[in-house]
Amino acid sequence: MKILISQQVPSNLAAYETLQSQFGAELTFQPFFLIEPLSAREFRAEHINLPDYTAIVFSSRHAIDAYFKLCDEMRFKVPETMKYFCSTEAVAMYLQKHIVYRKRKIFYGSGSPDSIVALVTAKHKGEKFLIATTEGSDITPITTLFEAAKLDYTVGVLVKPVPQDLHETNLSAFDIAVLCNPADVASLHENYPEFQQGSLKFISFGKAVVKAMEEAGYEIALKAPTPEATSISKAVELYLQSAR
Repeated sequence: MKILISQQVPSNLAAYETLQSQFGAELTFQPFFLIEPLSAREFRAEHINLPDYTAIVFSSRHAIDAYFKLCDEMRFKVPETMKYFCSTEAVAMYLQKHIVYRKRKIFYGSGSPDSIVALVTAKHKGEKFLIATTEGSDITPITTLFEAAKLDYTVGVLVKPVPQDLHETNLSAFDIAVLCNPADVASLHENYPEFQQGSLKFISFGKAVVKAMEEAGYEIALKAPTPEATSISKAVELYLQSAR
């Protein structure tokens, strides 16, 4: 059983050992796309003036790197009064790469849009927020909450997915492929315009990728995450068990 997973090789492969030992699975990790920062020229097309914002919302390390890169390119010195609202503690801690962490106003949630908005207490409601995002991503879960809270915000695309060259990856050699992002589908189309699913079984991981896969006409053998399949490895394990 050969399985293609559209991500980087994880730092800890322990979760995948069951797939190899119990099912004889051969795993190949191959990212379908990379995340790259927008150039200053691309960002200017959004007509966003960075000095106008007093607070910024980050949900990824890529967005943090892109923001400070843009600030350098556009000669904008980020003021020490800037407030940072991050999706998780890990994202917040990554700010140390660019700023003196202990001297700044940094807040972090538990990973959900609700947890970020909950950080915006009464004393922060007057801020002008820039919500950093990735090109093509669905930002409505957080913007809906910002609108409901009557917060002043602008969505700024700071990074974009760039398809990887997959021509050395023989898709017909795999029994299962796991796709995790709408950009995976876009990359698949760009690399193989005439791609036909055939006998290849698809597992989707993440709500956003399901729509893209269904619009492309793909049949999805298993949709995750679910209460039973909280990780990619568990989703694959459950599928292999059901297929026995």
